[in-house]
Amino acid sequence: MSDAMTMLRRNFRHTVRNPGAMIMTIGMPVVLLLLFVGVFGGALNAGLGPSTHGGDYVDYVLAGILLMTVGYGSTTTALAVNRDMTEGIIVRFRAMAISRASVLTGHVVGSVVRALVGAALVIGVALLLGFRSAGDPLHWLAAAGLIALLALALTWLGVAVGLVAKTAEGTGPFTLVVQLLPFLSSAFVTPNSMSGPLRWFAAHEPFTPITDTLRGLLLGIPVGDSGLIAVAWCVALALTGYLWARALFRRDPVR
Repeated sequence: MSDAMTMLRRNFRHTVRNPGAMIMTIGMPVVLLLLFVGVFGGALNAGLGPSTHGGDYVDYVLAGILLMTVGYGSTTTALAVNRDMTEGIIVRFRAMAISRASVLTGHVVGSVVRALVGAALVIGVALLLGFRSAGDPLHWLAAAGLIALLALALTWLGVAVGLVAKTAEGTGPFTLVVQLLPFLSSAFVTPNSMSGPLRWFAAHEPFTPITDTLRGLLLGIPVGDSGLIAVAWCVALALTGYLWARALFRRDPVR
């Protein structure tokens, strides 16, 4: 635990010294929220219909923007881990009398904390734009737990990608997937409004039940079966990323 806290402090210091990471994690989601609510909100809300969420478009889109906040944070973590790997820092840590698990734990915990801070800021901006919630404290606590679980899942995947990529550019496919999939889900419009194959994909990809569950918790409306499906997807992604990252980190370094 002491080694993990040391690595966490190292991660936070790097965050302070690299403001670009904070801009990517927090600034971009806020810009997207302002763009979709202020520019596209009227047209998209008219297409959704009042029966979908019963309010302004910001009530519908906030869950998707929060999901993208977590996604942006995981991509910066992938780059940070790759930088440690390619610059030889991780090789040096292997030779030190510290817990090997602490190296990755510092990255993961730091990323989750940044994701929660970014989500809080996005929600604050959404409140200024007119977002109103009927959820009680338990709904908000459950929403925070889901955001943290999603951040944990995507961060472990980002760590694994950062370890396996030969260069920073090698993390590009992961960044593309994390940033593109929310647009192909229920984050901005309902899957029913999409064309045939895309409608099927949007209905079955993991980000759709996660977004629907988060939206329901924030608005205080029933989430149905999507809650269990969302948690199952997050746990499966987190376990996959953790096992993959652990296997990559334990192998002998080749550079």
